[in-house]
Amino acid sequence: MNANNIDEMMFDNSNILITGGTGSFGKEFVKYILANFKPKRLIVFSRDEIKQWQMAKDYPGNKILRFF
Repeated sequence: MNANNIDEMMFDNSNILITGGTGSFGKEFVKYILANFKPKRLIVFSRDEIKQWQMAKDYPGNKILRFF
């Protein structure tokens, strides 16, 4: 098993919590994870409800994403 397989195993079928998820890093990280891996659930934690609502509109019908 090489390092790439280990990295894939870390995110595939995992529950991932991203704090500050509606900030610049969080948005890009969510986009990267969804494009490259298959997580079980991706939880975006942010205090800004308006930014959560705006970000949710970018991923309509995505069952993996959860906003808190």
